[in-house]
Amino acid sequence: MSLDAVTLLYLVASVCFIQALKGLSNPKSARLGNAFGMAGMAIAMLTTIALIAARAATLGSNLSLGMGLIVVALLIGGSIGSVVAARVEMTKMPELIAAMHSLIGLAAVCIAYAVVSEPSAFGLETMLPVGNRIELFVGTFIGAITFSGSVIAFGKLSGKYRFRLFQGAPVVYPAQHLINLILALAIVALGVAFVLTRAWAPFIAMTLIALAFGILIIIPIGGADMPVVVSMLNSYSGWAASGIGFSLDNPMLIIAGSLVGSSGAILSYIMCRAMNRSFFSVILGGFGAQAATAGAAAREERPVKSGSADDAAFLLGNAESVVIVPGYGLAVARAQHALKELTDKLSGKGVDVRYAIHPVAGRMPGHMNVLLAEAEVAYDQVFEMDDINPEFGQTDVVLVLGANDVVNPAARTDPQSPIAGMPILEAYKARTVIVNKRSMASGYAGLDNELFYMDKTMMVFADAKKVIENITKALD
Repeated sequence: MSLDAVTLLYLVASVCFIQALKGLSNPKSARLGNAFGMAGMAIAMLTTIALIAARAATLGSNLSLGMGLIVVALLIGGSIGSVVAARVEMTKMPELIAAMHSLIGLAAVCIAYAVVSEPSAFGLETMLPVGNRIELFVGTFIGAITFSGSVIAFGKLSGKYRFRLFQGAPVVYPAQHLINLILALAIVALGVAFVLTRAWAPFIAMTLIALAFGILIIIPIGGADMPVVVSMLNSYSGWAASGIGFSLDNPMLIIAGSLVGSSGAILSYIMCRAMNRSFFSVILGGFGAQAATAGAAAREERPVKSGSADDAAFLLGNAESVVIVPGYGLAVARAQHALKELTDKLSGKGVDVRYAIHPVAGRMPGHMNVLLAEAEVAYDQVFEMDDINPEFGQTDVVLVLGANDVVNPAARTDPQSPIAGMPILEAYKARTVIVNKRSMASGYAGLDNELFYMDKTMMVFADAKKVIENITKALD
């Protein structure tokens, strides 16, 4: 395959990736965006395989063995990916994404070690130019941090492991910031030593420290910030791939990695703004622990107004306008299809039904949008926070399903609250609020929610799917 053909095909793949990101920015075009992404990756993979085959033929290498290994790897990886994609539940999607990020980071590290071990196999000079060493250093330490950090994020998001590092609560220890600073400086110093000497010892030591650093920067981050962490690790994986792309002189890796890295960084910034937190405060960690302590200290036994599904059905059925606020509880209960049936029945009675989505609702960006799309909710019924907030004051009933921190009025009314200034869905302005939760347990931020104690609020305690199904029956 000629160099011009490779360049053209990589350019086409790059355009597909750009169109994929553009399509995924809106629920209406998300399917087309996915199609562009898959097409771009297919073109990139096939072009790279053809390029490897051409290079092997030129160098007189054992082409059949190499291509056989590539085909086997593709079959194994593709089979595992297909099975996982078919079986994964929407509630498990965040940890699956974290797991995928870890594999990208590990791949970057493995490629870097292969290049350092045998540069000539990648068309590089045996002694490796200084520029290539810098690129390998950058790609390796970012890849190592991405791998170990993503493993910890996976454990925290899954909530299945008893090992303390995998618990949702932050793991805070004395002098953690000083230790992290020392490790960061050690990574840079060892990287400089590798660049100057091309010795294995500093390269291996740098990798091991980077792996430890990835663990230590994630364990202090609490559940409230995990959506940002997922986005941040996504960005890291992109930059790791881009750094390795420079070493291999592979424009496809550079472009794809840069797109992933920049889009992940932008998304992290947007989500930090949505929580009124700086990116550095998230990375420094400990927020969940502080908030949980503050919330536990402030929480006391207070009366709430509770009701049944029949009571909720009466309020919803007699309303003219209803806004539904979905949260993680809806995802856990897998109640999106039952909710669609409920809203269809309300719409049939002439009720104006809309959905309000907070940017950080759920466990990852767009989590609620995907759930509603899975239930085939009409896109024109789904509104982002800035668009729906002015409407709450004229809304008869707001139905909150498993959401907590994103509707907490303390963000507006309590300057001392850990979430003070955080943009929220202003459900408290509605005439009546119905909140469905399993219990009075706090959300990720560990704070009591003043919305639950308002006179206008009625709590309905039970599994979201059961409550929604009972409300639907009561509307008959």
